Amino acid sequence: MELENQAQLQKEGAATAKREPNVPKKLAEMMNKQGYRFVGRHSATKTCFYTTSSLKEGGYTCYKHQFYGIRSWRCIQATPAIGCNLACSFCWRIIPEDEGFKWNEMNAMREWDDPKDIVDGLIEEHRKLINGYKGNGKTVMKRWEEANDPAHVALSLTGEPLFYPSMNGLIEEFERRGISTFLVTNGTMVNALKNLISMPTQLYVSIQAPNKEVYGRTVRPKNIAATWDNFINFLKVFSGLRTRKVFRMTLVKGVNMEDTDGYAELIKVGKPDYVEVKGFVYVGGARNPKRNLEFSQMPTEDEIKNFAEGLADKSGYLYTTYHKHSNVVLLSRDEDAQRNRIIRFKK
Repeated sequence: MELENQAQLQKEGAATAKREPNVPKKLAEMMNKQGYRFVGRHSATKTCFYTTSSLKEGGYTCYKHQFYGIRSWRCIQATPAIGCNLACSFCWRIIPEDEGFKWNEMNAMREWDDPKDIVDGLIEEHRKLINGYKGNGKTVMKRWEEANDPAHVALSLTGEPLFYPSMNGLIEEFERRGISTFLVTNGTMVNALKNLISMPTQLYVSIQAPNKEVYGRTVRPKNIAATWDNFINFLKVFSGLRTRKVFRMTLVKGVNMEDTDGYAELIKVGKPDYVEVKGFVYVGGARNPKRNLEFSQMPTEDEIKNFAEGLADKSGYLYTTYHKHSNVVLLSRDEDAQRNRIIRFKK
């Protein structure tokens, strides 16, 4: 984009950008050190490893590039709602309670920022974050230029995006700019899902457990609404939505990597187009001693592939491909889904 357009964008987003994030100050400082950049009162972005790696000659691209055709260097990783109502044991993100913060994430907001201001601010911060790569000798300049005109946003950075009450407007604002949306929800907010009229390009739900007993100890819910029965109701609503739908499984040995029959039953309920079977990674917040996790609980490549093959057999889904660097297998609902998984994007 031309410099004058960038200047105009910065001016338009100034009001939102100046608002202080509705996060405890010390928590905000921790997140800033980890690379988060806040936009307004409740949104944030952080450059994904694959975004910066794919800018360089010979760098890695993410599993979404291999699975669905996403151009990693043109993707923003973001959230319109920093807070979350779960404290999943395997999550690599900061969980405030684990760090000693008493912050009521579910009831923190009284006012919400405008979708246009959020999108303006996210694009502005994204450009700032990748700006330094222009001077890197390994950077592919064509990709860097394209990265300044983002074509994709993954609404999955942290928190639960469906907390944001104007999600329809946010999706429409991204759509208006030709930016595809990959929205990831934790499967707890049934009413918000029912109110979703403007569909994202691809809608994910995190599948954290195969049964009620494993669910409780894995997601560690912060409020009474996050129950197994509520989760099942969410999947029933999810199954009827008219957009590309994905189950995202993060498997931890000794925690939730069991009961393929249970996971297969969930697939029958939710009817996703795709299932991503991913190995847990012992990084970030997952290393906090309060989580009681260890490096040895990361599944190996063979273990993930074998689990995925077993799940494919039980569910009738097709084993489609494997992304080695992320240790994740893609299963497709049928041959049509397998054949049509690469999305035709607007930009």
